[in-house]
Amino acid sequence: MDEVAFEKFLKRSGKKPHVIEALVKQVREFESYLSQAQNTTLDSAKAQDIWDYVDSLDGAEVKETLRGLALYYQFADNMVLARTAGEIREQRIAVTRRVFKLREFLGVSVDEISKLEAIGIITVEHMLEAGRTLQARQKLAEQTGVPPEVILELVKLSDLSRLGAVKRVRARLYYDAGLDTPDKFAEWEPEALRQMLIDFVARTGFEGIPPLPKELRNTISAAKGLPKVVEYD
Repeated sequence: MDEVAFEKFLKRSGKKPHVIEALVKQVREFESYLSQAQNTTLDSAKAQDIWDYVDSLDGAEVKETLRGLALYYQFADNMVLARTAGEIREQRIAVTRRVFKLREFLGVSVDEISKLEAIGIITVEHMLEAGRTLQARQKLAEQTGVPPEVILELVKLSDLSRLGAVKRVRARLYYDAGLDTPDKFAEWEPEALRQMLIDFVARTGFEGIPPLPKELRNTISAAKGLPKVVEYD
């Protein structure tokens, strides 16, 4: 591993020194595992090697370790392994994540939500599964009588909810400000995005405050490593 180049990559993405040190250590430990247990290297590793490594770890270590691996393989431009690490991490986070109900989002229609709840679509996980594709969303609209545009809005809010602390108010703020899918965060620098959101809140009187710089940096970083689970086209 070219630690110097990787550290520069992490620094450019806004990581603080103690975070960089921890992330590099995580990748170094994976590199050692590959050498000893799999007789291979970071650049020659396969997706199965990541799965095998996760199985060898204590449960508490997995989420942070996978964050380091996902970032390393983004740096190495190996998007297959970056997605593998990100997807496994997302699965592990989902196991411990508090169930978040659709009706908890700011600004949604309780009447429309009730129609979805009647067929078992209650949480953001249910919504993401049921509305993953355009065809699935059209079918769901026909089945429930909920307008397609409302279905799409709920899918997008649910998708945004995967960004760490983005839940009731934050998801609505981002959606209303035009950041309606996680991938759109990658287009922004934190300072410019925060100013845009400050201006949006002031202009619209939105019920809530703009995110602080640290929160926004973390959200952008999370968005860049978040596996895609919804087809919007």
